[in-house]
Amino acid sequence: MNLENTMFKASIKSIASYIPEKILSNADLEKMVDTTDEWITRRTGIKERRIASENENTSDLGTKAAIKAIQRANLKPQDIDAILVATLSPDYFTMPSTACKIASNLGLVNITAFDISAACSGFIYLLEQAKALVESGLKKNVLIIGAEKTSSIMDYNDRSICILFGDGAGAAVISLDDTNHILDVHTASNGNYADLLMTQRSQKSDFCQTLAMEMKGNEVFKIAINTLSDDVVKILEKNKIPAQNIDLFIPHQANLRIIKAVQEKLHLSDEKCVITVQKYGNTSAASIPMAMSDAYEQGRLKKGNLILLDAFGGGFTWGSALLRFAGENF
Repeated sequence: MNLENTMFKASIKSIASYIPEKILSNADLEKMVDTTDEWITRRTGIKERRIASENENTSDLGTKAAIKAIQRANLKPQDIDAILVATLSPDYFTMPSTACKIASNLGLVNITAFDISAACSGFIYLLEQAKALVESGLKKNVLIIGAEKTSSIMDYNDRSICILFGDGAGAAVISLDDTNHILDVHTASNGNYADLLMTQRSQKSDFCQTLAMEMKGNEVFKIAINTLSDDVVKILEKNKIPAQNIDLFIPHQANLRIIKAVQEKLHLSDEKCVITVQKYGNTSAASIPMAMSDAYEQGRLKKGNLILLDAFGGGFTWGSALLRFAGENF
């Protein structure tokens, strides 16, 4: 079935983000751990990242992005009938969900709200879920949010990982559209590599636990490049779309070297690749919608543009998506 010629399919009707004010630069990290700006930049492409304030929760970041996304979709909060959140840094350990907190912040009750855990692939997973809900007729306007306060689970004595991550949130409204659709979404996982990237629980006492992210960077790097390169080629081939037809490639912003490797695999020019890793670092599930929002606000992402997304994260999880953006021009 040719999805581009099918009427009324799920679409991204808006995109928005919230960026915390505080900047943690490489120069700042030089004072905290044994590292240098030159080393961080050469290995990752990251120059700085944003850090939420102590009184900002993940739900607060997500709420601020959500309000803008709803407004940009020309809707009111009451028009939203489901909120789906992807995060690895929720407000609470197991419950309530961050989605329920955001729903409350928006003044919404009696709607579907839940979190998913797919690490850095979270936004792609949300797209798949929202697409299914809208196209099945179960929901009309689904708000999807990637929100992270990774600083809340970061060991700032561990120089191998604290240099990588930042805080932020991105949100989108998924609704029906008759012209610009989410064409295809692919998600996958392999739990055999779970111990390479995880948030470890350490027992401090019978009643107190701490959480800290851990990663075996070299192993993750190699698997991520190979997996993402294969995945984007497969989704393009499946949909019979040549890479040169892509208007914008918006990947998960984890590492500039990974992004460049996939970009080269597809033979895409720099003009077609959205890169924000240098100023935000890796914001996990918030990474792709934050990058999309940047491109939208700069006028690079326009209504009708054909977009390719990809992501790889802990689990391992990964995914890719093809879509035509349905939001009104900024």
